[in-house]
Amino acid sequence: MAKLDKKSVARIRAAIQGLTLDPPVGDIKMLQGVSGEKMRLRLGAWRIIYQYTTEHTLKILLVLDIGNRGDIYK
Repeated sequence: MAKLDKKSVARIRAAIQGLTLDPPVGDIKMLQGVSGEKMRLRLGAWRIIYQYTTEHTLKILLVLDIGNRGDIYK
């Protein structure tokens, strides 16, 4: 994210903040053909791959990858 312009970084950070809400906001879908409960958030041409885990009673958001839609699924 260090190479991106400030506007894109702000949009991505706001989208990740939206994932912390209950229910999460955004264009969210489950990823098919992968192990685990991985999901993707679509943000224009960007994709954020993430999953939720729980540790004791705490729900944790793990952002696994952020990238362009053409490169993220490879």
